[in-house]
Amino acid sequence: MNEQPAACRIQVEALGAGFEPLARQWAERLSLPLQIDEPEFALQVGEQGLQLQQLGADAPGPVRVDFVEGGAAHRRLYGGGSGQMIAKAVGVAQGVRPRVLDATAGLGKDGFVLATLGCEMSLIERQPLIGALLEDGLARAALDAEVAPIVARMHLLKGNSIELMRNWEGEPPQVIYLDPMFPHREKSALVKKEMRLFRPLVGDDNDAPALLAAALALASHRVVVKRPRKAPCIDGPKPSHGLEGKSSRYDIYPKKALKA
Repeated sequence: MNEQPAACRIQVEALGAGFEPLARQWAERLSLPLQIDEPEFALQVGEQGLQLQQLGADAPGPVRVDFVEGGAAHRRLYGGGSGQMIAKAVGVAQGVRPRVLDATAGLGKDGFVLATLGCEMSLIERQPLIGALLEDGLARAALDAEVAPIVARMHLLKGNSIELMRNWEGEPPQVIYLDPMFPHREKSALVKKEMRLFRPLVGDDNDAPALLAAALALASHRVVVKRPRKAPCIDGPKPSHGLEGKSSRYDIYPKKALKA
């Protein structure tokens, strides 16, 4: 996602007097005002943590990161384990739990699935507002006895994904996972409220080819790119093969076999 938010009017709100100090802290960290005229979005701080709320008559509900309850909990308990397509795509197998860099982390849903399966995850989300939601969600999840061991395998990095990959220090990730924002069609991409919310803030990932190139240069074993099922491949080297589901597919760029 783009590093800087699009030209949107965003303010930070405390959902109660007790949350005003924390709201001020987030406002300072993100260089956002606490109050503006005619805001389009509000980054809200309350009992359920940090959430992003689009404002207006027909706006969807707030978006927050929750690894403890809701969809994340259901998938953790009933999601199919290592038989899930994303697990097969990154190379999870008997005795194999690769170290994965999710360079387009978003709200961390895919990263959480892989961490649940035992993968050590590094996460990069370069859009500061989305990164703040993810940071807050990880912090709250770390307080839950069941989920804390999972999120302990998720390490959030801050900065531009391409630059961080190009200047990577230490042992490279075995697998790099990319899910770049795809230029949308009204019928498909605006269904989920997250997409409705994120589109005006982050736009499309027009530098996806550079993202792929940086990933291919860094990953030691493979790169995996998630795409809409009928979308073209990212410009650049072609994947050797892919896994296709009902609405999405995983393009796989192997470099070396993953072994137990």
